Amino acid sequence: MLAIKHGAINLCRGFPNFDGPEFVKEAAIQAIRDGNNQYARGSGVPDLNIAIADRFKKDTGLIVDPDKEITVTTGCKEAIAATVLGLINPGDEVILFAPFYETYNVTLSVAGANIKSITMRPPDFALPIEELKSTISKNTRAILINTPHNPTGKMFTQEELNTIASLCIENDVLVFSDEVYDKLAFDMEHISIASLPGMFERTCGAVAALRAPDSYFVELKRDYITKRAILVEGLKSVGFKVFPSNGTFFVLADHTPFGLENDVAFCEYLIKEIGVAAIPSSVFYLNPEEGKNLVRFTFCKDEETLKAAIERMKKLKK
Repeated sequence: MLAIKHGAINLCRGFPNFDGPEFVKEAAIQAIRDGNNQYARGSGVPDLNIAIADRFKKDTGLIVDPDKEITVTTGCKEAIAATVLGLINPGDEVILFAPFYETYNVTLSVAGANIKSITMRPPDFALPIEELKSTISKNTRAILINTPHNPTGKMFTQEELNTIASLCIENDVLVFSDEVYDKLAFDMEHISIASLPGMFERTCGAVAALRAPDSYFVELKRDYITKRAILVEGLKSVGFKVFPSNGTFFVLADHTPFGLENDVAFCEYLIKEIGVAAIPSSVFYLNPEEGKNLVRFTFCKDEETLKAAIERMKKLKK
């Protein structure tokens, strides 16, 4: 609302300001014409479940039963919520890696989970493996991971995922894996933890499904790499310290060169005085102090919007 009030360019929320692909729109129109407007079965329309299974096999090599091992939800939030509420009991320990998507801890709190937060720190937001080893125990019920990662753009490495997998097997721990940005992995290959030995049966994954030609995903990735470059180089040019984003459509930046006391104060100033909206990163931590120097920008906007935002932010250099 503050961004709208001040006419700010919205680089905070991750929604595109450009249209989706034509083949998706045509499929929706055809579904309406075909009268596909009644209740579906609880786990999803059979054809959709089959398409998801086919895509998952193509991406990971894993074969899943579309009738017994796939449930269609309305977005990733519902998938995570259903998984958490179904498998977490009050008092169960769940490990989160901060910073994390802001609804994770809320959903876990509703389930009554005992949240253990492990902080990944800039510049590369590497997994603190020794801290994870000392935190996980026989009391741990689950670990929630997100790769590619919102808000940092981090991709969990093979070594990090192998470590998580071995600790989960050793301690009989579940993994809730949010992989909704798997098609926006730019600088390294996305790895689904379910594909690692011994992990399929203990992994609940949330993925985005789309029956589309591979050429679509290639073009999508190429477009977002271009958008990322425009935003990252622009932010650097006006004085931000920008941390590497290897996936998603988000970047984190250090706002401290501009002298504001914390992320909330900076984002308010950015909206009111500069005309650009970003997210204060303290919302992504259990301890807000850990995120007070960081703000998140999104580049899922058309190139003209990104360039216009950078042009406005040049006033920060004065």
